[in-house]
Amino acid sequence: MAKFRKKNGNGQPAINTSSLPDIVFMLLFFFMVTTVMRQTDLKVKVVVPQATEIQKLEKKSLVSYVYIGSPSDNFKAQFGTAPRIQLNDAFATAKQIPEFIEKERAARSEAEVPFLTTSLKCDRDAKMGIVTDVKQELRKVSALKINYSSSLRTEVY
Repeated sequence: MAKFRKKNGNGQPAINTSSLPDIVFMLLFFFMVTTVMRQTDLKVKVVVPQATEIQKLEKKSLVSYVYIGSPSDNFKAQFGTAPRIQLNDAFATAKQIPEFIEKERAARSEAEVPFLTTSLKCDRDAKMGIVTDVKQELRKVSALKINYSSSLRTEVY
């Protein structure tokens, strides 16, 4: 007669890790595709004011940003502490805004040009004089769709 032996608990079988590289590369690919890189490096400090009534922009791809604020700590020695204008990745003057708007319009298709919006991201401590200068230059090139960036105020006074 045959003898049947019981196996002593040799433990759990090893986990199959053959699909682990596939999962790692799938996650890596997912994060590479969905991550959005910052388009401009801020050279000015911008703390946007708070508002109670705000609306989200529908198509952010049609928005050109103009930053207004005091230079960040890296640039204070070179540019001082007075509020400055930043267009893309460079400091600019109000007189350079029409050229900036024309470049933005040239980069878009003709059908999208009427829907272009200029968003002013102004520091809450910036003086209105520089903001008015920017608005006057935008008016000269018929960039009349202007948006003021702000954050949502949580409590209402």
